[in-house]
Amino acid sequence: MPTYFIYTFGCQSNKSDSERIAGDYEARGYLEAKDWRACDELVVNTCAIRQRAEDRAKGFIINVVAYFAEKSLPRPKIILTGCMVHHGNAKLYELIPHLDEILPINEVGFNQTAIRKDNINRTTGRKHAWVPISNGCNSFCTYCIVPYSRGREASRPLEEILTEVRSLAQQGYQEITLLGQNVNSWGLEKVGVGLRKMLMQQDTPLRREDIPDNSSQYFAPDGTPPFVTLLQQVTSVEGIEMVRFMTSNPWDFSDALIDELATNNKLDKFIHLPIQSGSNTVLYRMNRGYTRERYLDVVTKLKAKVPGVTIGTDIIVGFPGETEEEFAETVDLAQKVGWKVGFVAQFSPRPGTAAWRLYQDDVPATEKKRRWKLLDELINKQNIEQRPKIIS
Repeated sequence: MPTYFIYTFGCQSNKSDSERIAGDYEARGYLEAKDWRACDELVVNTCAIRQRAEDRAKGFIINVVAYFAEKSLPRPKIILTGCMVHHGNAKLYELIPHLDEILPINEVGFNQTAIRKDNINRTTGRKHAWVPISNGCNSFCTYCIVPYSRGREASRPLEEILTEVRSLAQQGYQEITLLGQNVNSWGLEKVGVGLRKMLMQQDTPLRREDIPDNSSQYFAPDGTPPFVTLLQQVTSVEGIEMVRFMTSNPWDFSDALIDELATNNKLDKFIHLPIQSGSNTVLYRMNRGYTRERYLDVVTKLKAKVPGVTIGTDIIVGFPGETEEEFAETVDLAQKVGWKVGFVAQFSPRPGTAAWRLYQDDVPATEKKRRWKLLDELINKQNIEQRPKIIS
């Protein structure tokens, strides 16, 4: 029987994509090889969030080709997929001679059952599964390649998600993590900006009469936002003991979601809530759509209402034009919030993004590294004993 092997770079969404690709292969009669050196087809699932991630994928492919050339062996068919595909042939020119096929990740559907490997939560010992609920992004943060690599935001239908979760429960899975680029924006991609701002600013849950007629179909009769409804239905599936979700956007982190976290014991109390910068001027240049005050408001409500909540974040240091004063605002916010885990990254310009077109990458590499080290020590090193267990 023909064999395949998938080498995955990147985040949980990439890992989930690889599970779906594996499902497609095995539905066609392929067997998974134990190693890339012994497969008929090698799928390289790439990440483009940082230049370093792209370099690692390129290096891997070049090393694969060199290995088979050195051994005078026929190499496997090499298929490139994932977020690097958005570059197109012109920018992948150095890899094109080594590639046999390019597979746009959006062409990988949900028509086959995902093949999940290494799915035991090492902390709890229970079976865990990633469940993507949406793909793509409509936010267009100026530094981010996701809207270009994965397309516009599209939510999976509710019943399709529930069918997959019920099937997982029947297979003995007890824990699931719902995935999306803006996971808590599920079901809102067709809702107007005005209503989403209203949802963001409400101190009490929306009432049905607050919702315009053209958006009412996306909310429950009592005004409950779509993602909260989804959480309620997923956690009601018999056999599912714990539900996590990532990555959240402060934009759509509604009071209704906070109340659900406070009262639903099946929801994990670790919240991954990226801030990216603690400076409003940098957030504006990033086109994040919220302020540090809005972010602090969400954090304050979470800590007041959700017992045992812990919060993690993503931060970019050295964004174009970031001054020492602007960076100091991020340090100040870190001290105020007390994140238990922080994924801190040094800015890397992504070709095709607005930041790449509009801003000069003018913060020296040495300064980026200094800022990265300061925040990493402040957030991660001091909290190493208290850090929540993140399923990787």
